[in-house]
Amino acid sequence: MNSKELAKYMEKNGKLLPDTPEMEAMQKKAQKVRLLCQELNAGVYDDVEIREKLSNILEYKVPDSLCVVLPVNVDCGMNLQFGENVFVNSGCQFQDQGGIYIGDNTLIGHQVVFATLNHGEAVKDRGVLEGKPIRVGANVWIGAHATILGGVTIGEGAIVAAGSVVTRDVLEHSIVAGTPAKMVRMVKE
Repeated sequence: MNSKELAKYMEKNGKLLPDTPEMEAMQKKAQKVRLLCQELNAGVYDDVEIREKLSNILEYKVPDSLCVVLPVNVDCGMNLQFGENVFVNSGCQFQDQGGIYIGDNTLIGHQVVFATLNHGEAVKDRGVLEGKPIRVGANVWIGAHATILGGVTIGEGAIVAAGSVVTRDVLEHSIVAGTPAKMVRMVKE
């Protein structure tokens, strides 16, 4: 099963069950991507070289306007899409099995975590991985150390305050903060 097939499977089914060909394919893919990320993070590269290596990890040509400050970690490299003029600061984590879509002109602070996978709640289901996509609109600013959970959409122009844990959708042009993140106010225009 290749990356595109696995991404389509996740989009359609949303779950990876233990001891299945799909889980095995994801684990093999993740192992390969971890090694590629280690190589990327261990080197000294200019922006062009970083984009080339990320393109190899993600299996598509990332935009020439993408700026990523190392280190960066991608879980599986099968379902992470960057828009134009995106800035990713150092230490970010992308658990992309459920799908992560970052809109144009988005700013992502230090050590932000995008977590698209969860486990089954019942003890017997803890080995089941449940994936839900994260969608980030254009012109979003995500502060340092924020965590964005699967199933969340962050609307265009929104701000996620540093250290927030986003567990539900964020309205366009709103500012959210806290754990769990709650709306503080609308963005001043």
